[in-house]
Amino acid sequence: MRIALVLLGVAVALALPFFVYPILLMTILCFVIFASSFNLLLGYVGLLCFGQAMFLGLSAYIAGYLLKTTGVSIEIAILAAALVSALLGGFVGFVAVRRTGIQFAMITFAFAQFVYFMLLQSDFTGGEDGMQGIPRSDLFGLVDISDSRTFYYFVLAMTALAIFAIYRVIHSPFGEILKAIRDNEARAESLGFRPERFKIIAMMISAGIAGFAGALKATVFQFATLTDVSWTVSGEVILMTLLGGMGTFTGPMVGAAAIIFLNDELAQFGEWALIAQGVILILVILFLRRGVVGEAGALWRRMRNRNKG
Repeated sequence: MRIALVLLGVAVALALPFFVYPILLMTILCFVIFASSFNLLLGYVGLLCFGQAMFLGLSAYIAGYLLKTTGVSIEIAILAAALVSALLGGFVGFVAVRRTGIQFAMITFAFAQFVYFMLLQSDFTGGEDGMQGIPRSDLFGLVDISDSRTFYYFVLAMTALAIFAIYRVIHSPFGEILKAIRDNEARAESLGFRPERFKIIAMMISAGIAGFAGALKATVFQFATLTDVSWTVSGEVILMTLLGGMGTFTGPMVGAAAIIFLNDELAQFGEWALIAQGVILILVILFLRRGVVGEAGALWRRMRNRNKG
């Protein structure tokens, strides 16, 4: 049954660009990666990073700069940008993981603001105008993927790779230790684990994957702007995760797809999109505390247990 559902999902994903605007689909895929990277920290480690956008936006600029000035192939630019974000995540984690809760969130927010103003003042970013004209170079220097529909399949493959990496992290012994730290840090430490070390590594992985999403997004739109580094994007990814279901594997993906699609539909109404997001957040907190996927999973388990009884 599970294999059949996976095959159906793959078939739908391959057919979608013939029916839906490819840029919208690629935007959803980029934010699916971004939201999943955030959920890795919040859902499985218990760390609220209110500066996740700094990894997304910084990588967008780095990938754009490499593609514009050095002529490297697209996969090298994306991987280099993700590596820089991972290193930044390690540094932020080293400073912040000794704190928890709101203190950790505020430290990451402060770092994000620093990155924002650093990019604003840098010449190579284009300031408030952003970095324009980022080229889509050939894949491996050989395969032309400049066409939007062809590029969609590249982004789809990169998304599958990133999601698989997150899946392996969550379901590995390392992931089990992260969950143990989330549930009871003192008990995990008493078993001989060093929570701070595991948190820093998790921060690096999360930041690297978020940077991967940012670099992809820059090549999708062929520009990078300060909006991607702003605190509003960090807030938006929290909404995506809460809507889909914090601590669930597919929840952030569902939340990201729903919010991006909603933003696209409400774009013509301007500020109403932000109002709609606020209303959704209130409703989720009041009635869907485990998110859409979390509540659906809980309902399914109750029905199965009732049938067994």
